[in-house]
Formats: sequence, structure tokens, C-alpha cells
Amino acid sequence: MSKKIFITGANGFLGTAITKLALKKKFKVRALVRKNSDISNLKKLNVEIVYGDLRDYKSLESAIGDCRVFFHVAADYRLWVRKKFEIYESNLQGTQNLIDIIKKIKNHRIVFTSSVATIGIGDCVSNEDTFVDFSQMIGDYKKSKYLSEKIVKQNINSGSINCIIVNPSTPIGPGDLKPTPTGNVILQVLLKKMPAYVETGLNIVHVDDVARGHFQALEKGKIGERYILGGENLEFKKFLDLICTYANLRKINFRMPKKPLYPFAYLNESFAMIDKSYTPMLTVNGLKMSEHKMFFSSEKAKKYLGYRPRNINNAIKDSVDWFKKYFIK
Repeated sequence: MSKKIFITGANGFLGTAITKLALKKKFKVRALVRKNSDISNLKKLNVEIVYGDLRDYKSLESAIGDCRVFFHVAADYRLWVRKKFEIYESNLQGTQNLIDIIKKIKNHRIVFTSSVATIGIGDCVSNEDTFVDFSQMIGDYKKSKYLSEKIVKQNINSGSINCIIVNPSTPIGPGDLKPTPTGNVILQVLLKKMPAYVETGLNIVHVDDVARGHFQALEKGKIGERYILGGENLEFKKFLDLICTYANLRKINFRMPKKPLYPFAYLNESFAMIDKSYTPMLTVNGLKMSEHKMFFSSEKAKKYLGYRPRNINNAIKDSVDWFKKYFIK
């Protein structure tokens, strides 16, 4: 296998963790980033940075060069946006552009970073085979990831690309600069700006474990298969309790019922449309997603890839420590 690897979204939260691990594994990394992007995570790393945009076919074509191993990690991961088309341009059209270029390259291998957002939510723990269709996708992020994964599968089935799909759950840990929606939850708790919670559940995993899972998929994954890269299923209250424990803060004990929050969510979004500097924490789609506990199983990845996520306490501690160091004054 070629020791040169092309990584989209290398400057992002998960992308940086993957890039660091690639360097440890002695890969030569070519990192695709947009111009004017924050590359703080990459500045001290020995990587070749190429500027381009997934939405711009020509810039992407010139950036790829002679690479044959690809990690398509880049995604617009926002649960609320003013301009919905931006998410589809990046996640859907960007994926299509990348595939159209790679399928012309002989002996290539791709790991496509999808999401558990594309997997069905049932009454119990979901896996790769849990039924889902487009009508069940809540919000434009989930819809765009569902459609982009569909494009990938169609090209795999036609024999156009050699690709393995991985579906990370909810990664946390060091390096979450933006931060991600889940990282922002941790930050708001640390800033003592989360007085209450709603009842739901998440699968939380250390970002470094997800990065390791990508390379296990590259080495051991079967073309056309998808693998959930998750950690531990946690009630949201338990997740908040662990954050508070490691941060030495008083626990958040006030549980808000969901239905009365919907009018406030609509108002919150309306205000955000007026005030361009404001990003709403409470959103309609966020409430809709919280109606179901998003619990997943990583047994397939454990069985076939040798995937072994660490204890979730370590992930939460690492995340709390990092946010306290870089965001809390």
C-alpha cells in the first residue's frame, strides 16, 4: 500500500487526529484545506498543505496529484445554518467531485468518513443494518450525509471506486477548535452556561479512537462495507455529570420537558436569522433529534477491524482538560 495519503478536512477536529496518527504510521500526508481556513492544528506537523475546495473540481484535481490512498474526512458539521445550500455544496457536491476524480486513478483505496447520522434509530441499540430511509433524516446535516453516503455506495456497487465506509458516532477530545456541537456542550458546561438539560442519549467516543478506526478500516476493511466507530452509550444526564465531575463543578439537575421548549427554539432561530453574530444553542431540529436516544453498537468494527475504543471516562477527561486549557481563562 502507498505510504502517501491524501486527507480532506485535515485541519478539522477529526481530520487533525487522523493526520497525527498518519504521521506516526510513517505516511507522507497531503492535507487539503480551503484558503483562509484555520490551520492552527497543522502548523507544527510535517505535512504537505495544498489549498483547494471540494466544491471546486479543478482545484481538487490539481491538489490530488499522484496520491492513491484517500481519507475523505471533510464535512460541514453544523446542526443549524442560515444558508442550507452550503451544507449540501460541501457534503454532497464535494463528495461527488472527489469521487469523479479518484475513480480515474488506478489501484486507489478510499476510506469515506460518513456518520451514524445515516443509520436508523430504533427502540434499542442500532447497528449498520438498522433500517432507515431519507424521510427519517432530521435536519440538513443528516440529509446531506445520507445522500453523500448513497452516492458513495452507488459508485462502489458500479465498481467505480474501492471504498470502505466508516460511521463515527460522537467524537470528543483534544483539538476541537470550532468547536463541534458536542464540544460546545462541554464548553457551555465549563462556562456554567447550561442550567438545565433535556432527556436523551448519545454514543460518545474519543476522537483518537475514531482516528485509529480509520486506519484499521484502511488495512482490514472490506470494500463496500461500513463500520460504526463508536464508544459508549450514555444518557445525556450521565454525560453532563461526568463533565461536571472532572471539572469539579456542581452537577446540572434541572431536567426540562421538551414540548414547552419548541416555541423558544423557533424564536431562537428567528433571532439568529436577524443577528448574524448569533448561533442558536436551542434549535428545532436539535429538539427533534433529542426525542430518540442515539445509541449504537460498534461490534462489527470490533469483530472485523480489531477496533477497541478506550473507556469513555478518559475521553471526557481529555476533552475537559483541553477546553479548560484553551478556552477557559
